[in-house]
Amino acid sequence: MMRQLQKHDVLKVLVGMLALLFTAVCALAGPEGEDKRYAMVPNVVIYPGQVISAGQIRRVEVTNPNLSGDYAQDFPEVEGMVAKRTLLPEQAIYVASLRQPFAVSRGTQVRLLYDGGHLQITALGVPLDDGSVGESVRVRNKDSGLTVSGTVLSPGIVQVVAK
Repeated sequence: MMRQLQKHDVLKVLVGMLALLFTAVCALAGPEGEDKRYAMVPNVVIYPGQVISAGQIRRVEVTNPNLSGDYAQDFPEVEGMVAKRTLLPEQAIYVASLRQPFAVSRGTQVRLLYDGGHLQITALGVPLDDGSVGESVRVRNKDSGLTVSGTVLSPGIVQVVAK
């Protein structure tokens, strides 16, 4: 009888420890249905055209249940981007307020690339538009004066689109 009582007591202790562990895990995870949301906010005023650095922004927990829309939630969404409009301290940064930095700028010199399979041509050109990687821009060929369209491949390089 004494031996059974001891096994029973050990089981009670183990069940109690498991219950305590489960309670601790639930407390760390937070109440059911509660999803923490985060938003990126500036620490300082960020003006249009400024490239955003990590020191200018921080991540905060969203406490306003009415905050909606497509706002940035983490550093990679904001860092290195360019502000399209003035961003004020402590106000959520919306994705629509950001753009990729320009890889080519209007009036600067770029290299034009044309790849027609067996024929590859390079030339110098001057963009007539600003453009980020992947965007289409118009470029004037410096030698011929012709205006062509192309896709920005990387900083200073535009791939010409065949007509």
